[in-house]
Amino acid sequence: MGNRIDRALVAETALGLLNEVGLEGLTLRRIAKELNVQAPALYWHFKNKQELLDEVATEMFRRMSRPIVDVGRTTWQEFLAEYSRMLRSFLLGYRDGAKVFSGTRFTDDSYAAPLERMMTVLVDAGFPPRAAAHALHTAHTYTVGHVIEEQSVQPMPGGERDPAYDLANRARKLEGYPLAAEAGWAFFGDLDEAFETGLRIVIAGIESTLTPTAAP
Repeated sequence: MGNRIDRALVAETALGLLNEVGLEGLTLRRIAKELNVQAPALYWHFKNKQELLDEVATEMFRRMSRPIVDVGRTTWQEFLAEYSRMLRSFLLGYRDGAKVFSGTRFTDDSYAAPLERMMTVLVDAGFPPRAAAHALHTAHTYTVGHVIEEQSVQPMPGGERDPAYDLANRARKLEGYPLAAEAGWAFFGDLDEAFETGLRIVIAGIESTLTPTAAP
């Protein structure tokens, strides 16, 4: 089996293990055990965990970009909103998915074609190329950051909330700080609503600052 080990197989195996072990437990040694090989067989492909995560993130983007670039849309606002929702849904499907994906470097140029198509949607809508890039990057980073916070509240996909985010208990502890207590309900209450509210803010901000008709 060792002769068939390649980077793609290791990344695929890592994604399969993620819900079981999480980011902290996702080690080359654990993946080697899953593949029934010795750990040194994987060090031939990856010098360290960061190189592994770079490959995993690259594979994640390959998988998520296929449906994203075919999103039906009538306006650039709808395209960015649907892109953000699909990205969020994909990352929420993996334990620690957003943390695994963030702060990594793609290991090949497979991202280029989907990125080109996404940029084209915005440029065709009237954005200058640099403004289109800022718009896409802003929606992207908002979504990844939001999912990182969501996965602190609900670590396992579809699982229970972490008891540390019991909002009634939090409100009791913050008695005397009513605004801080209220903020918790917005931050950690209905996570879908929180995401959609933030997304509307992001898109409105893009519209008011980056479109050709925006005020200087």
